[in-house]
Amino acid sequence: MTPSPSGAATIFRELTAVVVSVAKWTALVVPLGIAVGSCVAGFLWSLDRVTAIRFENPWLIWLLPVAGAGIGWLCVRVGRPADAGNNLILDEIHEPGGGVPLRMAPLIFVTTVLTHLFGGSAGREGTAVQMGGGIAGGLAKRIPWLGREDVPTLLLAGVAAGFGGVFGTPVAGMIFAMEVLAIGRMRYVAILPCLLASLTADWTCSAWGIAHTHYHVASLVPAGSASAVASLDATLLAWAAVGGLAFGLTSRAFAAATHGAQWLFRSLVTTAVLRPVIGGAIIVALVQLLGTHDYLGLGVTSPDPGAVTIVSAFEAGGAESWSWLAKLVFTVITIGSGFKGGEVTPLFFIGATLGNALGMLGGVPVDFMASLGFVAVFAGAANTPLACIVMAVELFGGECIAYHAVACVVAYLVSGHAGIYHAQRVDTPKRRRRP
Repeated sequence: MTPSPSGAATIFRELTAVVVSVAKWTALVVPLGIAVGSCVAGFLWSLDRVTAIRFENPWLIWLLPVAGAGIGWLCVRVGRPADAGNNLILDEIHEPGGGVPLRMAPLIFVTTVLTHLFGGSAGREGTAVQMGGGIAGGLAKRIPWLGREDVPTLLLAGVAAGFGGVFGTPVAGMIFAMEVLAIGRMRYVAILPCLLASLTADWTCSAWGIAHTHYHVASLVPAGSASAVASLDATLLAWAAVGGLAFGLTSRAFAAATHGAQWLFRSLVTTAVLRPVIGGAIIVALVQLLGTHDYLGLGVTSPDPGAVTIVSAFEAGGAESWSWLAKLVFTVITIGSGFKGGEVTPLFFIGATLGNALGMLGGVPVDFMASLGFVAVFAGAANTPLACIVMAVELFGGECIAYHAVACVVAYLVSGHAGIYHAQRVDTPKRRRRP
């Protein structure tokens, strides 16, 4: 059937609109992705350097309260409203107002590096996302022809670039940015900008020579199998579900404890500069009490072959049965008292070590359970199950995608609606409320 002239005109107009939109967002977000990716590369390089310095000079932990005073002073003097962090970006996407200040990027960079130099238990995702949001916010204010309705999309692209670049997971970065805004709703209007920004940021990080940690998970696919994915095993599916329950409850406990610690510090210590000083002193006391530095910093790797790390959690005996709880406590105090960084890498540590403990308990492959916990605890805490399922594929390969999906979905369902981000809204509740 020959299309009618009016039909052909409609198709032409739609294709023209698509081409214009692609050209517009490519021109906007590719430079954004390069800028964010370069900043993330510099940030990751800096984290590697200060972490090495801390390993070589373990006495630096004694100066953590002093570093806390400096971080608190910086946030009070130059941080507001940027001190609100990820929640400021989410609020600005929901309801554009005062904008995201460009100074958020250098502020969070410096304060996170200080946190890690002296041993605070924090992550890196928050810093990367906030740098992406800060750069995107600064760019939005300097483009006079950018429509007000385009600003939230540009901010989402900055979030995607930061997340995808810092973890080397560009597709998960795209989905995370669209999924994190509201529980039960995806912001599909931003799919192209988020994908372009995340891919560009990841490529830029790689071009700067930044390498990401590789995690080894023994394949469940037999050699010579015609299938690229593991066959479904009832026992492993049951353990994925049981693990998902434990991971989701842990996500819920982490979010509640972090928010509770923030409220407690603000209620008991009215001077903002003193909060991280007290928090730092508590961390120093815990280190002396436990006699280990394993729960400081990122916890990804360590020069000590006997240390508990995320990498060691993928090996039998690579973690204590209580390692996940210790990291949870260290991180809650660090973040709750006002140190900077993020929660995601500590959540990876908590999930991987909890998975290790469950694997050892049940006689299930430890690396398999650690990989489930790695993504599922984050899925529950951030309420982003789809991003975490894709992240599992990008980090571990797609052989076990069904098991990772079960663990992430169960963790998401049982983790409640109050995740780690205050500004995240509830669009569709996880369960139907009774009339």
